[in-house]
Amino acid sequence: MSNSMTQRAVQEAVEWGLSNGLAFKSSAAVATQVPFSFTPSVIEQARFERIRHSSPVLAKLIHAISEDTAFLIQAIEPVADGDPFFRALLAMEKQLADAPRLPVLMMRSDFMDDQVRGPQLIEFNGIAAGMGPFGQRIHQLHQYLSQQWSEAFGDWLSAHQGPLVANRAITGLADGIALASHQIKREHADEGPVRFLMVVQENEDNVYDQHLLEQALHRRGIQSVRRSFDDLSHALSTGAGQRLMLDGVGSIDFVYLRAGYQYQDYVSPSDSEQDCCEKLALTRMQIERHRVAVNATVSQQLATSKRVQTLLAAMPIDCFSRFGLDIDEAKLVKAVLGDIRPVTLANINWFQAQRSSDWVLKNQREGGGHCLFDEAILPRLQSLSVADYPSWALMRRIQPVPRPSAALVVRQARTQVVDDLISEIGIFTVHVNGVPATEDNGYAGYLIRSKSAKATEGGVHSGVGVLDSLAFALESVMTESTQTDVDTDA
Repeated sequence: MSNSMTQRAVQEAVEWGLSNGLAFKSSAAVATQVPFSFTPSVIEQARFERIRHSSPVLAKLIHAISEDTAFLIQAIEPVADGDPFFRALLAMEKQLADAPRLPVLMMRSDFMDDQVRGPQLIEFNGIAAGMGPFGQRIHQLHQYLSQQWSEAFGDWLSAHQGPLVANRAITGLADGIALASHQIKREHADEGPVRFLMVVQENEDNVYDQHLLEQALHRRGIQSVRRSFDDLSHALSTGAGQRLMLDGVGSIDFVYLRAGYQYQDYVSPSDSEQDCCEKLALTRMQIERHRVAVNATVSQQLATSKRVQTLLAAMPIDCFSRFGLDIDEAKLVKAVLGDIRPVTLANINWFQAQRSSDWVLKNQREGGGHCLFDEAILPRLQSLSVADYPSWALMRRIQPVPRPSAALVVRQARTQVVDDLISEIGIFTVHVNGVPATEDNGYAGYLIRSKSAKATEGGVHSGVGVLDSLAFALESVMTESTQTDVDTDA
């Protein structure tokens, strides 16, 4: 295949992506291409199914934890002592123990497929777990390339690639939201329009992913409204039956937080820092004190923290019965939780003695840029106070197998060849008050982000990672559910 033909295929792929919402907002009137791989990553079907089937069990576990206020308080208090943000979240949780909101857990569980141990959980994402729509769109882009530019596409395929793995993330997420929204609407005997409120960050650049979800809701007859915490701080009120009301709009059935996972989301440019943070935190609590579907609740945010993940990794299998898991479910969870060690004086001394590069040091923050590797770990450990220990954890590094052949990635319409591409697999699940909200036991699609194995951070926003999709290995046994890929939200 000539280089000119590949470049034509790449240019059309970029144009297809921009035409179908695969974009970041650069300014008020400018969008830029989201980086992506030209061809999908390959996974054995058995490994993918292991990840897919374990994720609803993880969601079942997280829901039960989020409803166990005593466990959450005991788990988070040590972190709250040294972390103002978690101290504020815990204070909110204690005041919301009997809140009437309908909890909707729209979670993304992120995995990597370790060479030896198989799929291992990296982290839970229970608040602002976005980019599901991007996951479906990049899958559809690879479908387009395989049909429209089959020769150029084939030049970069792995020799072991079989069929693409179906991805209906937009449909799965939208169906879950619609289910919960209509439940609230029926409870209030409200004949007006169903309304969905998305709480967003100011000057967000990842708006197209959000709009793809909103468009799917519009096709289901659901109206959408976008507001920041600052906007809502003076615009919410209470209607009959603890109905959440938004000034100028009316009743709200579902609140989806794409903000609130970091301290700066509660900072208002119009107020003093202390006053504004208290005001915006009160706004979040005000939402949950109404009969409205909510993702994510404060308890869900705490339940999906790395602190809880660390405690679960150390928990004996028989203790999972507290959260409603049977022995088989507990074994499934333990197999993917990985090796996580709390930061203690003993573990600091252990790490200093062995100086292994097999570990990563993580704090409680969400998003990229909060992990330390290799020579950066020990100095940070030695600088921590005892009060800081619960906010950090040592996690064994996952060593996935890179693609067996070089991959072509596309960034700003320019190509780059990467010879060691590895992938992070995010699995979406949706549960309404603990009950699966999709036809596939709560499973709602996937998100693949790939990067060079040499890169420690893999975020697509950071410019290091790229969007990707999955194909089964050629020797995998196909099933009817994986062959079919018909979607009304395409």
